[in-house]
Amino acid sequence: MADTSLSLLDRLQQQPDAAAWDRLVELYSPVLRAWLRRYDALAPADVDDLVQDVLLAVNKDLPAFHHSGQAGAFRSWLRTILVHRLQYFWRSRQRQPAGVGGSSFLDVVQQLQDGQTPTSQLWDEEHNRQVIRRLLELAEPRFAKPTWRSFQLQVLEGWTADRVAAELKMPLHSVLRREIARTSGAAGSG
Repeated sequence: MADTSLSLLDRLQQQPDAAAWDRLVELYSPVLRAWLRRYDALAPADVDDLVQDVLLAVNKDLPAFHHSGQAGAFRSWLRTILVHRLQYFWRSRQRQPAGVGGSSFLDVVQQLQDGQTPTSQLWDEEHNRQVIRRLLELAEPRFAKPTWRSFQLQVLEGWTADRVAAELKMPLHSVLRREIARTSGAAGSG
């Protein structure tokens, strides 16, 4: 679910338009910003600049991106771009009189580059959480409040249909319809 939609990637590669790029930026700016804020060496302005640099690199290089068909291919590619932008940032700052970061900053960047380290695995986990959170934020306004709350309680919090019906004072059949749709959709995705 947290994987980037192949249709969005295809659209951006074949016939990019402002709406598709806006969607990508909406999804990934918060992911990148949250990740970059963890580095003490980065000032808020540096974070903003790096997010912009990464997204510009994605824009430039996406036509050449080839999705391997493996889950997380875009996520991994994005992580690689982030690593390269961070390395460039670190090298450019080392040439300035008051260098930032130092060897610990470079160590973290190198760990992020290696897809098997705890740091890169944390990137994957946080990427998935951030993208799912952002997708849910974007979807919520499209639903009536009781429908959305029912979804949250059943799908995200694991409540039973009868408990949701009682809590929301909804007919059980309304909640069960949502449950049937959710489980039948999950059963078909395996």
